[in-house]
Amino acid sequence: MARLGQHPRFICCTTFVYLDNGPDSTLLRRELKWLVEDAIEEPENLDNNGGRVRLRVEIEGLYMLWKQRVEERRPFQYVVGCEHWRDLVLCVEEVVLIPRPETDLIVDLGLWADLGTGSGAIAIGIARVLGSGGRVIATDLSPAAIGVAAFNVQRYGLQDVVELRQGSWFEPLKDVEGKVSGFVSNPPYIPSANISGLQADVGRHEPRVALDNGINGIVDLLHLCKGTAFMLKPGGFFAFETNGEEQCKYLVEYMENDVADNPPFTVKRL
Repeated sequence: MARLGQHPRFICCTTFVYLDNGPDSTLLRRELKWLVEDAIEEPENLDNNGGRVRLRVEIEGLYMLWKQRVEERRPFQYVVGCEHWRDLVLCVEEVVLIPRPETDLIVDLGLWADLGTGSGAIAIGIARVLGSGGRVIATDLSPAAIGVAAFNVQRYGLQDVVELRQGSWFEPLKDVEGKVSGFVSNPPYIPSANISGLQADVGRHEPRVALDNGINGIVDLLHLCKGTAFMLKPGGFFAFETNGEEQCKYLVEYMENDVADNPPFTVKRL
């Protein structure tokens, strides 16, 4: 039994906003509250125990987890091993990027292929929209990421809808060239020089291969733009995330004017 309010090291007053625009004290307190509440056995009886509770883990174990969060700036999702995204609870590990709220905008377009799937978040979201009659192929270069994605796909019983293939970008998709209705991707797009300026939670812990894309952050984006012209069936489309307005303008010009010998694109920015 423990009285959490009296433990001297469960203090949350640090803010990283002024350091690198990181989490403020309000968010940190909310995360700490979630961590502690999740560790309580029979929380429904809390009011009947005079403030004393039984924990599923030792309080020192909770302290060490929280220490990772505030001292190492380890993202809270990695600390607890999951992320709430859309109506899903996804397993996440440091071999995959943490799904972001803005990625939710892409899913509702109803795509059929997810390049660089990571945790499988987008592929699973698409599969739930398409239903049992749909098919989603999700690729990733990392065997570890494919393992995390497979766990999440099985968690939601979507093995018959989502097919996972290991390999780089379009390489695992040669058998469906010209047959894909749509692609979605959240590729690496951050210039190498900008990695050190990311929030510590991101730069120190999320997989660098999923963030860093060279001098201008655009190498993989150009590869994806060119490849989709061959992979899509007529009338198909491709939606992906970028690093902002400057990259968007460059890519729009590239797709409209510089993709030699490829069918023309109609480009829209979300």
